[in-house]
Amino acid sequence: MRSAIYNGQKDILMTELETPKAGDNDIVVRNLYASICGTDVAVYLHGPNTGHRVTIGGEFGHEMVSEVVQVGKNVIDIHVGDRVYPYPLLAKGDPKRAGTAGGFSEYVLIPNAELGKQVYAVPDAISSKAACLIEPFTVGCRAARRSFSRSGENAVVFGAGTIGIAAAIALKYFGCSKVMICDHSDFRLEKAKDLGFAVCNNSSIDLRQAATKEFGEAFSALGTTADVDIYIDAAGADGLIELYQSMGKVDSRMVVVAVKAGLRPIDVLAMTYGQHALIGSGGYFPEDVEDVMRIMESGQWDIESVITHEYPWEKLPQAIEKASQVDEALNVIIKY
Repeated sequence: MRSAIYNGQKDILMTELETPKAGDNDIVVRNLYASICGTDVAVYLHGPNTGHRVTIGGEFGHEMVSEVVQVGKNVIDIHVGDRVYPYPLLAKGDPKRAGTAGGFSEYVLIPNAELGKQVYAVPDAISSKAACLIEPFTVGCRAARRSFSRSGENAVVFGAGTIGIAAAIALKYFGCSKVMICDHSDFRLEKAKDLGFAVCNNSSIDLRQAATKEFGEAFSALGTTADVDIYIDAAGADGLIELYQSMGKVDSRMVVVAVKAGLRPIDVLAMTYGQHALIGSGGYFPEDVEDVMRIMESGQWDIESVITHEYPWEKLPQAIEKASQVDEALNVIIKY
């Protein structure tokens, strides 16, 4: 089988490995599409320990949709020909392999496979291209869920990448009235705008003014501000927590989902008097998979429009390079 091996910074070995075989309790799937994650880009450009735990000399990739090609004799409710979403946290039987489930290899062995645990059936109403975005959409959905949104609330999402857009869609799905997406890339903001969201390039436009115009006014500990209940950091850029603390209204909250190493400053006194909440969100749970499936099945949003480039497996390194170019690309996928 075709397989991509991570050998370090800007070093991917495109090779062939022995195709796995299913044991009595296992299945083997053939990948149809794989999406490139921001952490795949990070470890490619900057080396190990800058994204997911990707081991030098090992397979990687974890955002995929697949077709079942082998089924062990003890496996129930999974059949050859089924389209499935391999759940990265459990697919390889080791949560540490969540970032290296084998999305950039042609076939993947899934040991001790159970439907609704290691793999989920993909409904017919979801295209295979859209289905390879289930994994990043579950991350965004979890961040939206962690905001504890209430019907009619307003939200600002920092980051117009796949996870940011997924969070914005999930916020609307959960009942938010208005959602604005902020980014420095006009290319990505146009994609967000086409999906029906208000947008703001906060590198050139004052966010407080833009948000006040969009959402109206509310009170903060520092005076009048924008009527925004929820902020989600899906960008990981410097200064976003400080920006939230300077403009967050009373009883607002910020969810941080972007992966950014190191310490970030928090003014605890301002958080206390502002009645602010800072919430972390990492990964996903089965309930997020189920919600993402419902979102994609609904047809309310053009999920495939988030995909801007498609490459054959043989051009994986070029595809990762393209995914790093935020002014030219949003989501980049591999087609097998």
